[in-house]
Amino acid sequence: MTADSLKQHLRRTLRRDLWLTLTPALLLIGVAFAAAFHFIKPAPPKTLVLAMSQDEGGFRYYARKYQDFLARHDIKLELRSTKGSIENVALLADESSGVDVAFVQSGTVAGEAAGNVVSLGSLSYVPLWVFYRGEPLEDVRQLKGRKVAVGPEGSGTRALAITLLKANGIDEAPTELMPLEREAAIEQLKQGTVDAIFLISPAESPAIHRLAAVPGIRLLSFTRGAAYARRFPYLSRLVLPRGVFNLASDVPAEDVVVIAPTANLVARDSLHPALAYLLMRAASEVHGKAGLLDGAAEFPAPRETGFPLSDEAKRYYEAGVPLLQRYLPFWAANLVDRLWVMLVPIIAVVVPLFRAVPAVYQWRMRSRIVRWYARLKEIEIQLDENPGQQMLEDMLKRLEEAEREVNRIPMPLAYAENLYFFREHIEVVRRRLIRRLSGGRDGADAHAHSASA
Repeated sequence: MTADSLKQHLRRTLRRDLWLTLTPALLLIGVAFAAAFHFIKPAPPKTLVLAMSQDEGGFRYYARKYQDFLARHDIKLELRSTKGSIENVALLADESSGVDVAFVQSGTVAGEAAGNVVSLGSLSYVPLWVFYRGEPLEDVRQLKGRKVAVGPEGSGTRALAITLLKANGIDEAPTELMPLEREAAIEQLKQGTVDAIFLISPAESPAIHRLAAVPGIRLLSFTRGAAYARRFPYLSRLVLPRGVFNLASDVPAEDVVVIAPTANLVARDSLHPALAYLLMRAASEVHGKAGLLDGAAEFPAPRETGFPLSDEAKRYYEAGVPLLQRYLPFWAANLVDRLWVMLVPIIAVVVPLFRAVPAVYQWRMRSRIVRWYARLKEIEIQLDENPGQQMLEDMLKRLEEAEREVNRIPMPLAYAENLYFFREHIEVVRRRLIRRLSGGRDGADAHAHSASA
């Protein structure tokens, strides 16, 4: 074999050994990362669909605020108009509707009716306003036998109005319950074609302020507001101070007790956790300020909504914004959060393999030489048995053959010292053999002879 062909053979052999050592390690790393990828959360979608009623609870105004906040984080919020909270919950319960989140009035639907819907928290008080004509009334039970606009089918306003009227023993006959939209109900009340209307809207609503100032129209004060709040846990008793709508005109002209459900943000339980946290951050920005009935930082809050609070909402209200989202842009925080799981294979597999692979490769290199030590030891044992001349010559041939074979072993320069160590050991045995062939005693024999003497 020429020198060039020997070099080529050496390179091929070393490459083969390297791949034989690395391949199992690479396969193990691949399996570990594949398993880790199985548990990595998918990236959040770039689009969310929110269902809301334009005539209920001021939801249209809030929805635009949410759109602006999410757009700053490259998330598009699409709005789907509905008839009201009941329809919103139905859309969330329907997996094929495409709706991800919705504004829902508390007490509208029992949570058991939509098992896959969770709450992200309450956003604000949305009082129930009862405007009416005629003599002063103390309670809705005095509306019996009148024409009352209670809101369209499927709306939260209608659901709450029917609940309160039935609790007071008022059925549709002789009372006439009219399913009018907000604007139509307000207009008919002004014209006197209906006796009373139920509206649910924030205290800041300009429409409520204007209606409260119309001559001949009164705003009902719930004298039994505490009883309603005790009977229906999703309602709160609140006091609207005298003159808060208009100090100059003193509107309202006296303190008014109102009962208020809350506007709530609910979502499908499959909503991506990162988007759930982002929506709650939006809620804190939009609803965290003080209002006519809301205190500063009172909302968003984990109040009773009729739906279970999501795991993300629980953590948000206990610990606040997740650590990564406090200091990183939304996309970066989400990326880092998703890649945390990749540390598991890195720590558990890759790091140990970085230590193990060189040791295995070193063992493979040394094992090629170590097995020749067995032949060297065999020759030494036979040498101690005082072999004859012919046997000594044969042993010398075997020793030289072993040396030639070992010299042909491919060995990286980093491990070449093993070859030289073996050649030194061969040389030690060769010297003993040559001394015996020349008729003298080697060091081991001389020591044994002196001991016997």
